[in-house]
Amino acid sequence: QLQASGGGSVQAGGSLRLSCAASGRTFRSYDMGWIRQAPGKEREFVAGINWSGGVTYYADSVKGRFTISRDNAKNTMYLQMNSLKPEDTAVYYCAVKKESSSYYYTSSYDYWGQGTQVTVSS
Repeated sequence: QLQASGGGSVQAGGSLRLSCAASGRTFRSYDMGWIRQAPGKEREFVAGINWSGGVTYYADSVKGRFTISRDNAKNTMYLQMNSLKPEDTAVYYCAVKKESSSYYYTSSYDYWGQGTQVTVSS
């Protein structure tokens, strides 16, 4: 089970840190990602991280502003979001990536947690 938390409402330029707590699976064995869905839009890839935390991937829209990380000892993944923009407003989901699939496609993720709402006002 995956549970995302840490969302909220902030003004543009602000920061939030999302957490994704995992239980019931061998968390440290899985590549993971953050996916978001804005109102009226399709889900889009935000950031991904390999099983060890040593390799990370970002969508161009968040590169340089967001940082993905994980703590396998705590079965938790994080997304530090800085310099937030109104266009970052969305429900953010954490998910497990399928083996041998690209981080960048939402179809690569087959186990999703409940999302957490992030709202950025201008």
